Amino acid sequence: MAASKEHPLSGVWKPSPLRAMHYGSDTVTNHLLSSLPSDTSKAFIITGSSLATKTPLISQIESLLGSKHHAGTFANIQQHAPIDLLDQAADAATKDPSTDTLISVGGGSPIDSAKAISYRYHEKQSKYLHHITIPTTLSAAECTAIAGYTDNTGTKVGVFHPELMPNVILYDYAFAMDTPQKLWLSTGIRALDHAVESMYHPKASEAPTKQLCLSAITQLFEYLPKSKKEPGNPDYITRLQLAAFSSLYGLGLNIGGGLGLSHSLGYALGSPYGIPHGITSCLTLASVVRLQAEKGENTQQIARILPYIGQARTGDERKDAVRVGDAIDGLLKELGLSTTLNGQNVGEDQIPKIAKLATKTEGGGLYNSVVSLLRSKL
Repeated sequence: MAASKEHPLSGVWKPSPLRAMHYGSDTVTNHLLSSLPSDTSKAFIITGSSLATKTPLISQIESLLGSKHHAGTFANIQQHAPIDLLDQAADAATKDPSTDTLISVGGGSPIDSAKAISYRYHEKQSKYLHHITIPTTLSAAECTAIAGYTDNTGTKVGVFHPELMPNVILYDYAFAMDTPQKLWLSTGIRALDHAVESMYHPKASEAPTKQLCLSAITQLFEYLPKSKKEPGNPDYITRLQLAAFSSLYGLGLNIGGGLGLSHSLGYALGSPYGIPHGITSCLTLASVVRLQAEKGENTQQIARILPYIGQARTGDERKDAVRVGDAIDGLLKELGLSTTLNGQNVGEDQIPKIAKLATKTEGGGLYNSVVSLLRSKL
């Protein structure tokens, strides 16, 4: 796919096969059953243990499905979707041959696990499973056709196919009420990471991708602090869910490969060191933005963000782009999410390894810049 261009303005957008996105009050109650592919569908739930044992949410879904539609539940998906648990979930989900639907409930790990299970099912049965997702964080995994999981070496692996895009997204604020505040806010920074890095992704189209991302950035800067002060406010929760959607859905099938350096660093830090991806974005995004501000091809796109976070542009694109990075740092401090590598139990001796994983090189300009960036985060 050809890269988008600024001069002359040109590009292409390829939408994903998402069929519906519902949001608001009682979304799960009102739309879950009608989102099934048929009146005889059997659905298998993929989720984590906390949601299943510490909240009534999974039991609520099971009751809605009833014996007619509920094929079973796997409630042991863990952070970064380790492959051994993914294999267990895949075996359980496909044990009943009448199962045609997966319902993922949770953050990125259950959602990505459901995608990966569908991918493996297709390898054996030559068809994909219908996927309904009920997100409880702002990670926006529901917005892509990429499934990420962790292999036996601790490396994050990704598979892509258009049919891995969830068929239906149900944003229900009641399902986010029990999400721990630090997880909720840090995945909001992950959504901000998606939106910012999409602005200079070479395949990101001007419309709708960048326009949606600019809107998402505005909403995240406004409503994450409000949500911190009033964590149970349903309007703030819903607006942030929609901001997370706008941060990544707009890329559609243009995405192909990684988003940008902050995401590459996130993968290098996440699975190998057990750091949640929301926290990796807290570690990397602001510094990466300042680094990218020095690159001529990215400076303009980053500087465009400034008025969308309430600051006037000066006409100096490099300085304006740096100010975007500074504003992200300010938001992190306001949310109480500022952190360091040492604070995540990652020592200086690990920096060469992380830089190599992120840049896929062992020297040169980018590698050296990343090493300097990481050292500044100790």
